[in-house]
Amino acid sequence: MALARWRTDFARWEKIPGSPVCEVDLDVDRMLRARLEGLLPDAGWLSEETVDNADRLARRRVWVVDPIDGTRDYIRGREGWAVSIALVEDGRPLLGVLDAPARRERWAGTRGIGAWRNGVALHAGDRTELTGARVPTDALPKVDRHLTIVHKPNSIALRMAMVAADEADLVATLRWGNEWDIAAAALIAAEAGAGVSDALGAPLRYNKPDPTAFGVMVTAPGIHTAAVEWLSDRAKAVLGG
Repeated sequence: MALARWRTDFARWEKIPGSPVCEVDLDVDRMLRARLEGLLPDAGWLSEETVDNADRLARRRVWVVDPIDGTRDYIRGREGWAVSIALVEDGRPLLGVLDAPARRERWAGTRGIGAWRNGVALHAGDRTELTGARVPTDALPKVDRHLTIVHKPNSIALRMAMVAADEADLVATLRWGNEWDIAAAALIAAEAGAGVSDALGAPLRYNKPDPTAFGVMVTAPGIHTAAVEWLSDRAKAVLGG
């Protein structure tokens, strides 16, 4: 559905300044909810494009969905967007799928079993030095010039998946983000052997009353501790010490 309407004329607006949305987000959201609730009627629902309902907190399982992650790239006709779907059980992702049809990619992960892209098993890289680590970004501040820039899709989920595929070594954010942005990709990265945490190095949990986390840190396993330490002062500054 999203691919068929990509690069066509559709309504678009901003939910709040700097946060774009389009009618395709909403249409995909409605379709996914109908299909996924049909598969698991007992599961709760948490989505970027659906008004949150506290009923999900009483459910063991909940679908955590971003109908189009990377809406900015979608609206601009670029390929860096994906449909992100995770099934969370007892606060931890059980299944995760990223469907990126413009890139002809489908990523999937199953807890305790592994992660794949287009059926090929994924394995995070073996980098052990932070210097030279590949980061999908548009630019680096002076303090981070020891890192290496690689191509950045707008979708944070696809950037996280790049670490799972050994196409990047480090993805980090130092701001409050939403569970639907990261749940599927975090599972895929973890099942590929990547280090995955919030910006302070703590484990990620899902289906919380406030469905947010302070940042995300996804790295090649050999540099996760070093990356958390490198960014710790900045993370604490954002949190006010």
